[in-house]
Amino acid sequence: MEMVHIAGIGLLAAILVLVLKEQKPLFAFLLAMFAGIFIFLLMIGRIEAVIGTMQQLAERSGIPSVYLKTILKMIGIAYIAEFAAQIIRDAGAEGVASKVEFAGKVLILVLAVPIINVIVETVVGLLPAGG
Repeated sequence: MEMVHIAGIGLLAAILVLVLKEQKPLFAFLLAMFAGIFIFLLMIGRIEAVIGTMQQLAERSGIPSVYLKTILKMIGIAYIAEFAAQIIRDAGAEGVASKVEFAGKVLILVLAVPIINVIVETVVGLLPAGG
């Protein structure tokens, strides 16, 4: 049922944006932006539930919390970059949106380096010594 409400909000906002776009383009953009933010805020509770479940799984499996936190940061960066880029595209600034996506990818890569390092060290440690 929740998805029906979200779809309804999205459709209503889209119709209003189409109606306003010709006469008041700034209001149409603001409406689209606020609708997106509202939908995002509706999902915060679901996101918190997923994070809680992932933390429980990590604790039970013995995975160090630093790895889970890093992965969650990476996921957060990806969602925020995508969300911001879509809003920027709605404003008609495709070039800026692409730069925001690029920055998100670079930040994710920066966060991934320590994890990649641990994986490489683990693999190297499993290899037999000598040739």
